[in-house]
Amino acid sequence: MTTHNSQYSAETTHPDKQESSPVPTAAGTTASNVSTTGNATTPDASIALNADATPVADVPPRLFGSFVEHLGRCVYGGIYEPSHPTADENGFRQDVLDLVKELGVTCVRYPGGNFVSNYNWEDGIGPRENRPMRRDLAWHCTETNEMGIDDFYRWSQKAGTEIMLAVNMGTRGLKAALDELEYVNGAPGTAWADQRVANGIEEPMDIKMWCIGNEMDGPWQVGHMSPEEYAGAVDKVAHAMKLAESGLELVACGSSGAYMPTFGTWEKTVLTKAYENLDFVSCHAYYFDRGHKTRAAASMQDFLASSEDMTKFIATVSDAADQAREANNGTKDIALSFDEWGVWYSDKWNEQEDQWKAEAAQGLHHEPWPKSPHLLEDIYTAADAVVEGSLMITLLKHCDRVRSASRAQLVNVIAPIMAEEHGPAWRQTTFYPFAEAALHARGQAYAPAISSPTIHTEAYDDVPAIDAVVTWDEQARTGLLLAVNRDANTPHTLTIDLSGLPGLPGLGTLALSKAQLLHEDDPYRTNTAEAPEAVTPQPLDIAMNATGTCTATLPAISWISVEFHG
Repeated sequence: MTTHNSQYSAETTHPDKQESSPVPTAAGTTASNVSTTGNATTPDASIALNADATPVADVPPRLFGSFVEHLGRCVYGGIYEPSHPTADENGFRQDVLDLVKELGVTCVRYPGGNFVSNYNWEDGIGPRENRPMRRDLAWHCTETNEMGIDDFYRWSQKAGTEIMLAVNMGTRGLKAALDELEYVNGAPGTAWADQRVANGIEEPMDIKMWCIGNEMDGPWQVGHMSPEEYAGAVDKVAHAMKLAESGLELVACGSSGAYMPTFGTWEKTVLTKAYENLDFVSCHAYYFDRGHKTRAAASMQDFLASSEDMTKFIATVSDAADQAREANNGTKDIALSFDEWGVWYSDKWNEQEDQWKAEAAQGLHHEPWPKSPHLLEDIYTAADAVVEGSLMITLLKHCDRVRSASRAQLVNVIAPIMAEEHGPAWRQTTFYPFAEAALHARGQAYAPAISSPTIHTEAYDDVPAIDAVVTWDEQARTGLLLAVNRDANTPHTLTIDLSGLPGLPGLGTLALSKAQLLHEDDPYRTNTAEAPEAVTPQPLDIAMNATGTCTATLPAISWISVEFHG
């Protein structure tokens, strides 16, 4: 995670350096010239799957991952709070665990983020009373090390999630990564594996996916590197880790964002050098309504179209990965791990950090750094949820290259779940679009043919108002349509035709299982501890006929899901 002046809203280039050329529309989407005014009940858009529709790819379970970093109250007061009324024998909050399961999270990246670049993994193992206190340089906090890999493994076992483990490439590197690999995955009989057994975990943790560092291109990162420096370092670490365990899936750091001056060239340099032993390259992108303080209409419209930027991001990194493959005469594709994505109002953090830096610059300071302070605790709006639903649609439409993703983060810190100390936990607005996709997107993903009115944005020129994706599990005979209206002002009515789904003629008929709509007349409405269900999806009144056709009206700034079965 970037810590200062580094994350931008709908555009991920610096606002003073925006490209003037329009971003291409999403695959399978065409822009219609139909007027966006008039009777909203008259269809002016369509979504259809033709009989010859080719699936994008199978839906990878890891696409529905999340991220837990030792940052603010994500760990302490989030997943771990021994004094909470619902805490179990390990100190894990059961109310949070229940919501994590309801969210449908499959894989969790841990323990950072910026935090990992100054982290000694050994500090978080063994008896808690013997663990040292450390200063965390990333977030200017005191780390108690009450939670570490042993504890997170036990938490993951209860949550039913895979672990994606990140290693420190800032202050450490090759030996620490190999020692940690032996500790978590080694069979008993060697020093580090025996230490794990002595700490109460007899079986290997079988952690398969490893992030080799975090945002190593960022000047905010402890131990940051040039592209050439990181390429050499990750090549050595990846090679050694694969010697130790050839079945690992290793993730190289990509650019921290599309605004970085080396975006694209960083990926090409790193992947070309270390191609043989890498499986993924990371992608990080956050978005927010840059006009949220004044509620500027143009900024809201740009924000709603954020997925245009994500689409271009995916294309740029995929192209760099393909160039690296060609340079190595390789046959494998480097997949994308979009292991930080979501809505983050980073301008709030930047203001807070500017103040801290100004105060810290005035002489030497000896006061203790805080423990698990309230940091990055964004409260999300209905519009934020619609944007996240749109971003999830984009990830699904590109799941041939994006084979893993981590919505950042999981609890309290820019998260879909909020939890008060000694108090309740509740769902933020962004909880619902993620959960719907995580729980019901199965089988193959399809990018349907879309005809849509256009909307004008300052960041992306004219873009389609409607976007959508379809998933279909032919064996289970279940499907999901996700669609979004990115128009800030106008409802649109669309006809939906799913008759081209493969195997449908032999199934007989399609029937509606559930349809829901997320929309608020006030797009800034939020869920809070006092009103935890102020914004929730509501039933969508549609009727699907036997051939899989129906009509739905999407209000301005809205997201829908339609579950169906054969």
